[in-house]
Amino acid sequence: MTRSRAKRSKGSQLGTPRGRSKSVATVALLASLALILSYVEAIIPYTPGIPGIKLGIANLVAVVALYKLSAKHALLLSSIRVVVAGLLFTGVFGMLYSLAGATISLIGMILLKKTDIFSVTGVSMAGGFLHNMGQLMIAAILIQDIRIFYYLPVLMISGTVAGIAIGIASEMVIRRVKLI
Repeated sequence: MTRSRAKRSKGSQLGTPRGRSKSVATVALLASLALILSYVEAIIPYTPGIPGIKLGIANLVAVVALYKLSAKHALLLSSIRVVVAGLLFTGVFGMLYSLAGATISLIGMILLKKTDIFSVTGVSMAGGFLHNMGQLMIAAILIQDIRIFYYLPVLMISGTVAGIAIGIASEMVIRRVKLI
């Protein structure tokens, strides 16, 4: 079956009531998994000595959804995860930081994926960097001080390293998991 024909048949299946229900259930399960990973990361006593640095293991689910489902699914489940995790674990300001980071990160990853130039790890690495940029921009707006960008080199390195780690893990999951 050709690639375009496979896409049409997959799209037409998702257009049916059963296909839509399956799609909703899949996004709900993936959002739940991402939320569990957010919780696990929140309770792990990991402090590298630099505020705001973490691996972001819940982003693995968004990367997998981007490659195995669609950009729309990845955006939806990431939004659900950020809002619910914000309400449960981080509060309104944590939610704002996460929402800014996740939005910019996903937009960048979607654009890079469409080029077909970058590997999953490369797309994820850019996503990690962009996530930190989004959070830094919202911090600059909230505290109204441009000097927050002195923190940029640290966040560039940590975001890139985290993105590589998440990308490698995502690539392994993508090869082994079948969704919809």
